[in-house]
Amino acid sequence: MDDMLKEFVVEALDLATNVEEHLLSLERNPQDMNTLNAVFRSFHTIKGGAGFMNLTAMVSACHLTENLFDALRTGQVPVTPEAIEAALEASGFVADQLTALNNGTPPEQLSTMPKALETMLTDAIESKGGTTPKAPVPQVKAVTPVSASESIAPATPQDSLDWEAYFRAVTPEGTLPEVAGATIQISATKEESDAVKSSLLNADIKQNAPVKEESIRIDAVKLNALLEVAGESVQAANQAAVLLEKLSQFKFDGQAAPLMSALTETLTRASRYSTELQRATLATRMQPVGRLFQKFPRLVRELARDLGKEVDLNISGAETEVDRVVVDSLYDPLVHMLRNALDHGIETGEERLQKNKSQRAAISLKAWQEASSVMIEVSDDGKGMDAQRLREKAISKGLINSHDARTDDEAFQLVFLPGFSTKEVASSVSGRGVGMDVVKTAVERHRGAIRIASELGKGTTFLIRLPIELSIVPTMLVRTDGASLALPMATVQRVVELPEAFESVGGQPVLRDLGRPLPVRSLGKILGYTPSSERVGIVIAAPSPYILSVDSVDGTADLVIKPLTCITTPGITGTARSAEGELVLVISLSFLIDGCKVRDRLTA
Repeated sequence: MDDMLKEFVVEALDLATNVEEHLLSLERNPQDMNTLNAVFRSFHTIKGGAGFMNLTAMVSACHLTENLFDALRTGQVPVTPEAIEAALEASGFVADQLTALNNGTPPEQLSTMPKALETMLTDAIESKGGTTPKAPVPQVKAVTPVSASESIAPATPQDSLDWEAYFRAVTPEGTLPEVAGATIQISATKEESDAVKSSLLNADIKQNAPVKEESIRIDAVKLNALLEVAGESVQAANQAAVLLEKLSQFKFDGQAAPLMSALTETLTRASRYSTELQRATLATRMQPVGRLFQKFPRLVRELARDLGKEVDLNISGAETEVDRVVVDSLYDPLVHMLRNALDHGIETGEERLQKNKSQRAAISLKAWQEASSVMIEVSDDGKGMDAQRLREKAISKGLINSHDARTDDEAFQLVFLPGFSTKEVASSVSGRGVGMDVVKTAVERHRGAIRIASELGKGTTFLIRLPIELSIVPTMLVRTDGASLALPMATVQRVVELPEAFESVGGQPVLRDLGRPLPVRSLGKILGYTPSSERVGIVIAAPSPYILSVDSVDGTADLVIKPLTCITTPGITGTARSAEGELVLVISLSFLIDGCKVRDRLTA
């Protein structure tokens, strides 16, 4: 893909995504003229660029949709569900074409506009199926797809380009005044073309246009390389600081003393700047989750319609920022969770009325920041999950024994085990478990964790916890059997001193912390190290809190994490280097939240 086409695809994809959001908003508020105008401008802009790139099918779809919204915003055609549906189909077709281009499909291999889409748009323009009489629509005479040259070119032998459409397509938004008049002509007159051509030579416009360029696009590979270098520079600065601290133990006389002082000041400044460089680089990868959330209203709307259910999707916290890699990787898991909520969690309208619920169900999608983590919650007010039936199903399939998953929280986590097939779960416990192991794997790949809370008859909530920044993790450094390990601070509550002897409950050592008995688990023993004298305990914040025993605590540090790529070790999510240059193993967040249960980790 050449650079010009690539730039068009990126910009047009953003416009296409916003169009869907505007259309769903317009469905709720048909009289919103600002939204009507915004949709018209989006299709007009995409059409101009597509015409310049000779993308005929895209131009045809945009041209008819542009005509539809020109008629809608001038009141010649009413805003009906049929019109919204036709526009959504057109938006989907344009998005599919852009996605295909983005994935490397040559422009000449793109599909043509479906006849059904053309018919839908034409019927909407002519108000077929509407509740009000059909109003005349000036300037819309043909229903056949319009070629790229027809849509952007004036019918004159002297010129073959609609210079105004092209100029507006490549000029930053907001630079030029809005086009006057209620309608946009399909072709420009010779005089209009000459006027726009002359504007291209206008010095004022040339000088003012660049001022609007407030951002640039950088290849993700280059950005990742920059982040890698920034992380290594911080690591080197930290190691230099440790060496400097060791040097300061020696006495420097004469000319060495001012040199040592200058070296200390220089290294301190270098360390500060390298840290700021890393933070600034990380900030460039942060994106609001709203970029991800805005794709779901249409998905929920269409699936609810197919299932014959009435559902509202409520979104909040869309401004919460998270690493771009996380945003991109969460789409499929969230789609899966929303589909399960709609298909299996939400009852039919009749069932809800029988249970004294509102016939219109609600699904909530929330995001917020909590310490160094981003929390994403998907909840519904549907059937809920039956913990006892989950246990029975897991035992009958041989996935657990009768002593496992004693609490409801542990039983809900069983849906993440491979083997809970669609039919078996859906027929007995409201349908969760369809490929949910894939969802958990996707979350844990980015050092996250997922939990389930549910109340039978009231609904179900999935809560995902993810680090805000993937490369840097605030940790507590501990030791066991001489090995250096790092625990994510997101799970650490406090450090306690352990006695030589513990109380025992069911053969499990227990220590009272703030009046509550908590089980004590040896980190070294769980990870396979030689048992040693562990006299320090870390209280772990988990759905079922417990104390993790270690030999010692070496302090806290923000570590640059390197993921494990060649091997998979239960409980270990990656490696890092301490300020002293020592190799540190980073414990998985989900492993800690799940209670450091190696068997569960291996199974799930």
